[in-house]
Amino acid sequence: MEDLRRAYLRLCKEAGVEPQESVVAQLQEARGGQSSRLDLSGQSLSADTCSVLARLFHKDAVFTEVSLSDCMLSEEGAKILLTGLFGNTNVKVLDLKGNNLRSAGAEVLGKLLARNKTLRRLVLEWNALGMWDEAFSLFCEGLASNSILTQLDLRNNQINHHGASELALALKRNSTLQVLDLRWNNIGLLGGRSLVEALQHNKTLVQLEMAGNNIPSDTLKALEQAIERNSDRQSTLRESRSRTQVLSKEIQILKEEKGRQFLSLMDTIDRQREEMGRSSRSTSIQVSQLQEALNERKSAVNSLTAKLQMAEAALALSEQKNHNLGELLARVKTEKDEQRERQSRERKKEQEESVLREGKLLREIQNMTETNVQLRNKVEEMERRCKSQQQQIFDLKQELTNSTAELKLRLAQAEDRLETEKRRSKQALEDMDSLRQKEVDHVNRHLEESERALQERIFKLEGQRIQLEEEVSKAKAACVTERSQAEEELGKVRVQIRQEQQEHVASLEEKLRSVRQSRQEVQSHCSQQKQTIADLQAKNSQQSIEIDGFRRRIEELQQELSGKDQEKVAEVSRVRVELQEQIGHLQAERTAQGGLKEKISALEREMKVLTSNHREAILDKESEMSSLLEKLRLREAEIQRMREDEAQRASYLQSAILTYVQGSPLGHYSSPKK
Repeated sequence: MEDLRRAYLRLCKEAGVEPQESVVAQLQEARGGQSSRLDLSGQSLSADTCSVLARLFHKDAVFTEVSLSDCMLSEEGAKILLTGLFGNTNVKVLDLKGNNLRSAGAEVLGKLLARNKTLRRLVLEWNALGMWDEAFSLFCEGLASNSILTQLDLRNNQINHHGASELALALKRNSTLQVLDLRWNNIGLLGGRSLVEALQHNKTLVQLEMAGNNIPSDTLKALEQAIERNSDRQSTLRESRSRTQVLSKEIQILKEEKGRQFLSLMDTIDRQREEMGRSSRSTSIQVSQLQEALNERKSAVNSLTAKLQMAEAALALSEQKNHNLGELLARVKTEKDEQRERQSRERKKEQEESVLREGKLLREIQNMTETNVQLRNKVEEMERRCKSQQQQIFDLKQELTNSTAELKLRLAQAEDRLETEKRRSKQALEDMDSLRQKEVDHVNRHLEESERALQERIFKLEGQRIQLEEEVSKAKAACVTERSQAEEELGKVRVQIRQEQQEHVASLEEKLRSVRQSRQEVQSHCSQQKQTIADLQAKNSQQSIEIDGFRRRIEELQQELSGKDQEKVAEVSRVRVELQEQIGHLQAERTAQGGLKEKISALEREMKVLTSNHREAILDKESEMSSLLEKLRLREAEIQRMREDEAQRASYLQSAILTYVQGSPLGHYSSPKK
């Protein structure tokens, strides 16, 4: 404030004007109180002082309220002072009460209202603006073009019916003025009618003071009804704005919840993809390990065949020396037959035992988690038996070598018989080779089939992944379409409400006179409408609670699904590990016992059954999840329909009120007058 006082003194010095002590004192008082109000009421301001104040107001950015009441401004001083306020961007309240402003003042005030963009309240009480029609018409033109002023005080300004008609034309074009005070003028009947006609177009004026204007009571009543109609319209607009804000907030909340659900769904899909990738990598690693084991087995079989060929060559050399051992060979043959019979009996027993073991294994595989330890124990027992059988075979081979060493001395006597036995032994060896070759081919085919099955499973998993990606894309597209549909429906509802408001405003304005008399009945209907709206809001809250429950249920199901997937992966990995161990044991026992081949096929069939069961369980969970998502979508559609029903019910209630008013006796009486 000190800077403003200094600026005033500087401007006075530059203009060669003697500073007015009262103005300096007021600036000093405003500086001491740190106020944003400049009060120069009752000060006699000269034209020179007004020019300095005009220059000061043009640069002022401090005062928001200026009081110049009862300053007895001259025409020239008022014109200069108001011209300085044209470019002011801070003054919001201007008080010019009791300054006897006339034609020049009215013209400058019209220009001020047309150019100033911050003035909200203008007090012009006890002036003479209405004495000159042309000047007052310029003032009214400025008021019509103004879009900021909300309060105007024109009391005691000698406004006649011509001025009232000009003011009515200004009110038709003005869309911001809310309070107008025209008390103690001379408007009369014609001016009152022109104002009534103007209020048929003006929708923002909510307070109009018309006392002391010689206006008939019916015209005053019409003006009061128009003002009440505008106030009711403003209140309904505020309510509709508040409702639209609440609805927009709810829509934003729903959009955020949809986005969170979509992000959670994408996270779960990404986790499933990662798990599928890990499982595919593990299966590829297992396939490579099985291939390496198969190659190792093939190399072992090749080495055994080479050893067998070497043994056959050695046997051929020994057979050339065993022509003389016919009798002993017969004994050896009988011993061999006995050994073969014993071996066949042992093999039969082992086959029976293997059949029993396979039955036990089938029963144990059904409850794999409970009998895993027993299966391992049995496999260890089988390994010990195989070792014992291998030890027995080694002992038999050692005995055979000893017996052949003993029989080498006697082979010269049985060369003729040995030739026949040689042919028979060759045939037997060829049969054994063919059997071994068949076994090796069968194992190779079995491994190739298992490899193909694993590849098919990998392809199926990739197909499921592609299906999941397609479902995710479909869900995204559905979310986008639902969002666009919701926005379109909201726009349609807004347009429909606006059209209905525009259609019914004209009829309501014509029938509000009769509605005033039946106001109590309409208030009862409004209370019923509020009650129905409260009930609908309660239903909406209940449905929102149900939707929250469904969302929690979906989250729980997703957690259960992720848990089941983890359990499935763990169980599949455990079963695969167990199957790998069993395949290793069976391959170790394959050279000793041929009856255990069926065990591998049974285990593989069981593995296929388990994988198919797990796949079916996954499909069931996915179908359950999709059904829950469909239920959620149906719930949201039902909420949207309820909102539309609520809006339609409100329109029906409004139309019912209108029909009630039209059907009432008062409506029939008032319609002929219109």
